[in-house]
Amino acid sequence: MATIESHDFTLEKLFNDFYVVLDYQREYVWEEEHVNAFLNDIFTEFSSNRSSPSSEYFIGSIIVCVRENNVYELIDGQQRMTTAYLALCAIRDYRKNIKPDEPLDSIKSLIASTYIDDEGDEKSRNRVELQYEDSRGVLEKIALQENFDDISETSSVQNIKNAYYLIYDFLVSKFGQNEEAVQKVKRFYAYFIKNVKVVRVETPSMAHALTVFATINNRGVGLDAMDLLKNLMFMQVKDKEFERLKNKWKKMIDTLFEADEKPLRFLRYFILARYDAGERLREDGIYDWLSANKELCGYRTRPIAFVDELLKAAQAFVKFKNGQDSQARQNRYLVNIGYLSTKQHLMLLLAGQRLHPELFTELSRHIENLLFAYIITREGTNKLETLFTLWTAKLRQVQDKADFDTFIADEIQPTKQKLAERFELAFRKLDESSMQKKMMHYILAKLTQYIDELAWGSSGAAVELKTYINKKVTVEHILPQNTTDEIKLAFDKANEIDTYIKRLGNLTLLEKSINAAISNKPFEFKKQAYPQSNFLITKSIPKQVIVGIDTAVDRAVKDLESFEEWNSKSIERRQEMLTQLAKKVWDIH
Repeated sequence: MATIESHDFTLEKLFNDFYVVLDYQREYVWEEEHVNAFLNDIFTEFSSNRSSPSSEYFIGSIIVCVRENNVYELIDGQQRMTTAYLALCAIRDYRKNIKPDEPLDSIKSLIASTYIDDEGDEKSRNRVELQYEDSRGVLEKIALQENFDDISETSSVQNIKNAYYLIYDFLVSKFGQNEEAVQKVKRFYAYFIKNVKVVRVETPSMAHALTVFATINNRGVGLDAMDLLKNLMFMQVKDKEFERLKNKWKKMIDTLFEADEKPLRFLRYFILARYDAGERLREDGIYDWLSANKELCGYRTRPIAFVDELLKAAQAFVKFKNGQDSQARQNRYLVNIGYLSTKQHLMLLLAGQRLHPELFTELSRHIENLLFAYIITREGTNKLETLFTLWTAKLRQVQDKADFDTFIADEIQPTKQKLAERFELAFRKLDESSMQKKMMHYILAKLTQYIDELAWGSSGAAVELKTYINKKVTVEHILPQNTTDEIKLAFDKANEIDTYIKRLGNLTLLEKSINAAISNKPFEFKKQAYPQSNFLITKSIPKQVIVGIDTAVDRAVKDLESFEEWNSKSIERRQEMLTQLAKKVWDIH
């Protein structure tokens, strides 16, 4: 029976062998905090044990698969191995820059050496080789002391470059840059290679290595469940399908990376959207769930098909985040949700992505309204996630419009109804001090858009919220923020003027070109300018807009109150008017 061996190695002994990270492996992901922690832990141990050369410091374990010619395939531990290797390169370059003539044969042999191939020829080889495409050969160039600044950046390349520079700067900060510093660094180097130890677990095959990896990390603690899942996939796939699986997996990860989306969040939402995983599935429980549900997911019997499902879901996930449906058609409600800074809804969209486009658009509208209702009433969004998890199972059962209407009527509408009273109360009290600037602009934009769309129809500029949220549109304070003594004295509640200035009833949207001409002016002056606005809700402030008899515009503005003067009563009445309008805009009754 094949045996699995485990040995404690110093870095000096560890780097007497060669290691490769094959192209299916995870990229180098350590960032500044990880590299600094690695260096500081070792340096602290070195500083406290200078008088004790026998002290040892363990930095963890690596799992390798035995190959040939003292070459080991690195299955787990790439991050710390690559960082330790970069440290050797940085120490070499640091010493060379200060004392160019000093021999560096020892450290050079730990960075690269020769081996005899099957033909008996002597070949040169770096001790660590990254064979995945995203590394772009940057580690090799660092090892060979070649220029690597011009390598096109991927996430991995960027992290490797940053790690090297961090280590070099660390040496400078701890030891200085004079000739005396070289001797200090040499002592640190000696400690680094002779006292820092790693447990190397050696397995006879990749299958054994992946099994050990999964067994050691069967709780996913401190590890990325995406990597653990990937290993499960590669353990199942046949050799002839290996390349195909690798490419699909990489495309999925790249899709998420380019969208600045966390793979673990996507994976969790994918599981919640696709399976009855339970409302309490957390990121640190994903690997356990996948291991226990291999038959349900089917990745054991059809790994290619499962990864293909992940890829398609990741592509749809990114489209949803960018305001599109799964067919890349712009979805106005998903665009709007982007202003709400929330992501729980993405699991519900994944569950409903197979809906007919019209139903999916309607689902998106309901989700936007519900998300905003939770935000404005300050209901905990963690409750939304629980709701969405329960709804994914019901949404998966929807087959046609009748099913969809039932789902909306039974689930979403009652949930909004429970918030109706608090929603109305929140709007009556709404002011700038209780709401972020971005959110207040969103609220005013939605109110303004609603009236314009009633008047002009669901086409043209009024359909897009960016018509109202852009650099050419500003939030106008009807009672100016910077009030003159004259305006303060004229206001009926002068002692409360600062409070009234911030209230929703005192706010409207206005084109910047108009705003610039009336800034800080009294209402008597401003009400001559408001009719010049293209926004009906603003145009109507001083005088009701009348186009004809019972036209679409007339019907749109009929409930908008106009004001001859601007005082506390005017602001209060307008706030109440906007509150009633908001109930229609967000469909909260």
